[in-house]
Amino acid sequence: MANDLIAGHGRIIAAYFDAGTSRRVPWPQRTHAARLMAEIAGSDKPIDAIVVGEYERAFTGSQFTTLHAWCVQLWLPETGGPVDLGNRDHRALMSLPATQSQREVLRARHRVLAAMHNQATQQGRYLGGRPPYDYQLADAGPHPNPADARWGRRTSMTGPG
Repeated sequence: MANDLIAGHGRIIAAYFDAGTSRRVPWPQRTHAARLMAEIAGSDKPIDAIVVGEYERAFTGSQFTTLHAWCVQLWLPETGGPVDLGNRDHRALMSLPATQSQREVLRARHRVLAAMHNQATQQGRYLGGRPPYDYQLADAGPHPNPADARWGRRTSMTGPG
């Protein structure tokens, strides 16, 4: 996507991907993003722009405006080229992906917590961690779900020790 965006305008000289890092982590705390920022700050090579392939994977919340104020020209597919924060349409356009990205993070968190709650309440699954102080795990017999019981799974319960 980045190559298509800059076709006829320049070339990509390096690629930086922070795979496995949450978009909520600020750029200076991401391994590859911090390396990119350091390279731009101390570079002898002329770096004219940063090209971001997917806004939602790169930014969340106000990270875009913070980075845009700091760095060289920023190109995004959503604007079809360089971002111009002097342009009212570009400012409005940049607020939409930031909101969508934040909403996606919250939706994923909600899905995980709901799944964990269902496992604990409906499946009787112990979610790990240490039992509360002076409590012990005890065998409560075969699992209530017949399929799990056939596999030999047991139910556990906590109680005062």
